[in-house]
Amino acid sequence: MKIAVPTRGNVIDDHFGHCEFYTLFTVDDAKNITDTETLPSPQGCGCKSNIASVLKEKGVSVMLAGSMGDGALKVLTDQNIKVLRGCKGEVRKVVEGYLKGFVLDSGIGCHHHDEGGEHQCSHGH
Repeated sequence: MKIAVPTRGNVIDDHFGHCEFYTLFTVDDAKNITDTETLPSPQGCGCKSNIASVLKEKGVSVMLAGSMGDGALKVLTDQNIKVLRGCKGEVRKVVEGYLKGFVLDSGIGCHHHDEGGEHQCSHGH
């Protein structure tokens, strides 16, 4: 199994589409982390980039994220990637918590697209 985490520095980036990079964790059947790698983040919004298909090609089946808009959630779930939102903290600790069953989806999306707040997209939202 592979788990992807939007990362800035060493912590989960609260805005999926603007992270520095993705940390990909490879996990064995005994739920041990066996490998980590980083994947550069495409510029722009997560919902309009091809990141969901790239993650799928890399074998990712789970995304542990801070917040994300409904568009990004849809493109990831369309690739059969399970998304858990509301994650915070150091990326490896969050993944270890998820593997122990301590991380649940907050169900809370990002609504910056609707508010016109600090979210800067070039695709007309």
